[in-house]
Amino acid sequence: MDNNVASQGYGPVYFHNRTKQLVRWIPEGAYALIEHKDIDEMAALALIDKNVKGVLNYAPSMSGDYPSLGTIRLIEHGVPVYDIDDPQRVKQVLRQGHTIHIDGRQLWLKEPQGPSFLSSLTRYTDRDILLKLKLAQANLKDRLQKFVENTLTYALQELPEILQPVPIPKLKLNMRDRHVVVVTRGSGYMEDLMAIKDYIAEVQPVLIGVDGGADAILECGLKPHLIFGDMDSISHTALCSGAEIVVHAYKTGQAPGLNVVHRLGISAHIFPCFGTSEDAAHLLADEAGARLIVSVGSHTHMLDFLEKGRQGMASTLLVRMKLGGKLVDAKGIHHLCLRKPHSRISSPLSVSDACLEHHTH
Repeated sequence: MDNNVASQGYGPVYFHNRTKQLVRWIPEGAYALIEHKDIDEMAALALIDKNVKGVLNYAPSMSGDYPSLGTIRLIEHGVPVYDIDDPQRVKQVLRQGHTIHIDGRQLWLKEPQGPSFLSSLTRYTDRDILLKLKLAQANLKDRLQKFVENTLTYALQELPEILQPVPIPKLKLNMRDRHVVVVTRGSGYMEDLMAIKDYIAEVQPVLIGVDGGADAILECGLKPHLIFGDMDSISHTALCSGAEIVVHAYKTGQAPGLNVVHRLGISAHIFPCFGTSEDAAHLLADEAGARLIVSVGSHTHMLDFLEKGRQGMASTLLVRMKLGGKLVDAKGIHHLCLRKPHSRISSPLSVSDACLEHHTH
C-alpha cells in the first residue's frame, strides 16, 4: 500500500449517510463522503467497483471495536481512506458535487475566490491498520460475550414465532420438492456462486436473490426466479428481470420496500416475518416445500453480523436450528475448488488477513 501523504488532487464529492445508497449513483472517479462507522467489506467492494478517487468519513472508518474489513480492502485496492477531524464544519459547508482538494492531510473546498480550508484529516496507513487490529483483538473477548448474550436473549423472545407455521403468500413459482439456492450479498458471495455454477446447470434449482443477491445472479449469466427482501440495495435492472417479487415486511405488515417496486409499476407479494431478509427467505423456501436449500453469501458468525451493524444473530440461529439438514451452507465453498475462482479481490494474503485469521481460530 502506498501511504504517501502527497497531494491527492481535485475532484467532485458526493455524500449519503447510507453507503449502499451512495454507490448506486455516485459518478466514477469522484470522492465518496460517507458517515459509516467501521466500513464493512461489502460497502468497500461496492466503492471499489465505482472506482472512487478516495473515501472521506464523518465516522471512524475503523474503530478497533472489532476487526472490520472495509478500510483494509479499500487501501489494498489503492483507495485512500480519511476520517474527517471536524465533521460539523464540513457538514455545514459541503454540498453534492462540490469540488474538493485533498492536500496531504488537509481538506480544502475549491471556490471562485480561492481555496477554503475545511478540516484536517486522519489518513489510514499500514501502521494505523495494525494498531486497530491489535485493539480489536483486545476487545474481541468482550464483544463475543456481549454478542452471545444478546443472541440468546432475543432467541428466547423469538422462539414462539419460529415454532409456529409461517403463512406464506400464494406464489406462482413452485418450489415443492425442488432444490432452492438463496443468494445473499455477504462476504465471498460471488466467488461461492461461481463455484456452484456446475451444480446449478445440472440440477436447475430455483434461484432466489435476496436484495442485491439478485444482481449477483444476473452477473453470473443466470436469471433469478424470485427476488426477496426490503428492496434497498437492488438495481432496477434486477427488479425488471421478470422474477416474482416478495417484499419482506415487518410483523405489523408494514413494507417500505413496496414503494420501490410500485414506482416501477411492478406487482409484489408481502411476507411479514421476523429476522433478517436472508432468514425470512430461507423460511419462505422451507414453507413452500423445498427439498434442499443451498445458502450462498449468508451471514453466519459474529464478524458477519457486526459488519451488518447487528449485535446478535438470534433469528439466524433459530432458522438454522429449525431447517436442520435441509439447509446447506455454501459459504466459503470456493476455497475447496481447484479451479481459480472469480474474485473481486486479487491481492495476496496481507498482514491484515493474517491477523483476522488469527482472530477466528
